[in-house]
Amino acid sequence: MSFSKLGLSDPIIKAVKDLGYTKPTAIQKQAIPAVLLGKNILGTSQTGTGKTASFVLPLLEKLIKVTKRGKTPTTRGKRIRSLILTPTRELAVQIEASVAQYSKYVDLSSMALYGGVDMEEQKERLVDGVDILVATPGRLLDLLHQRALYFDEVEMLILDEADRMLDMGFIDDISKIIERLPLERQNLLFSATINEDVRKLADSFSGDGFSGIGFENKEFYDDLEDINVSPSSTSADTINQWLVTVDKDTKSALLSHLILDQKWDQALIFIEKKHGAAKLVSQLEKRGIKADCIHGDRSQAMREKTLAAFKSGELKYLVATGIAARGIDIGALTRVVNYDLPFKPEEYIHRIGRTGRAGALGEAISFVAMGDFKNLCAIESRLKHIIDRKEIDGFPVRKTVPVSILNYVPKHQRAGHTGSDNSSPYYGKNKGKKGTTKPSAK
Repeated sequence: MSFSKLGLSDPIIKAVKDLGYTKPTAIQKQAIPAVLLGKNILGTSQTGTGKTASFVLPLLEKLIKVTKRGKTPTTRGKRIRSLILTPTRELAVQIEASVAQYSKYVDLSSMALYGGVDMEEQKERLVDGVDILVATPGRLLDLLHQRALYFDEVEMLILDEADRMLDMGFIDDISKIIERLPLERQNLLFSATINEDVRKLADSFSGDGFSGIGFENKEFYDDLEDINVSPSSTSADTINQWLVTVDKDTKSALLSHLILDQKWDQALIFIEKKHGAAKLVSQLEKRGIKADCIHGDRSQAMREKTLAAFKSGELKYLVATGIAARGIDIGALTRVVNYDLPFKPEEYIHRIGRTGRAGALGEAISFVAMGDFKNLCAIESRLKHIIDRKEIDGFPVRKTVPVSILNYVPKHQRAGHTGSDNSSPYYGKNKGKKGTTKPSAK
């Protein structure tokens, strides 16, 4: 199937071809026609499968449709016609860049709105109105309160990576934004993972125009499309996943060894804490490895400069906190490294989804210390398989990490939990002695 069969017009198809796209992905095949029909969408698909185009392309098509008078609607001052909410600055910039590429042959305006930069310049850009606004919740509310923009002409709301926005504590901001939007609008939610918190968020908007995504209130909207191309529990088959058990005090030495010994061409290295990112860069440089980092405390200008160097290949090794890395989109990224294992399985899936994109092969390596055992159990339970383990010569482990439990259930989620019995992380079918537990046969 070609893009021309999805209901897109020639200017948009031409822009898509310029980018080298020949056939739509699975999520695009299903989502684009549904969006064009005006349906409310809940779309789930793995990272790297073209979700951004799934909502941007039909959004552009709907905005350029001519009126009965034969004219394209013009945006009034301080108004926007569509709103895309994203969790991070980097992702806002990335999505707006995609909008600009896809709309190069049509007369539509777009803008990325986020914190960390001059607010007055952003106000000036909004004076004449913008067709497509890609924004982070905090800065959007700041300008809304200052009456720098109004929502009365919004035709479509898109929540991208809503799970991450909830993790970052944006629920109140999102609710305030939703309350100010017109009731008559189309609503789209796309993410690599849809967890229970996201489902509750969608359901909480019942009755205000967002209820089409509610799972318990589907009767409110007959046009709901629940598009799940791939289960949120899985990762792409193109990603070779493996882990190394390691003691915390030898992590940086192990990373340096792998980079030099295996001659890694490039790596995106995930770390949990901001101060740890700068420290790791310093440790790598002492071993002759040039690296840089991005995290929330660095200025937007520095983050953009560092990302540009990494995308161009000038910078080979980038250390990033999970939040800062949400906007990184590099089609040919060969590997990601979980220097720190994430706390949530959804975050693991998001992270490794930075590689192995669009059918290309990728590699995901995780460093796992004894303290990461419960997180590893949760991740492998979500993946439904044990991640391959490798031993690296010269790096013996003092604190052995046991074999994981595929049916591991966090203590607070166990039925009938009272806080006393069965408190071991080994609770479940495979309950056994620490260090001797075998994985489930399932």
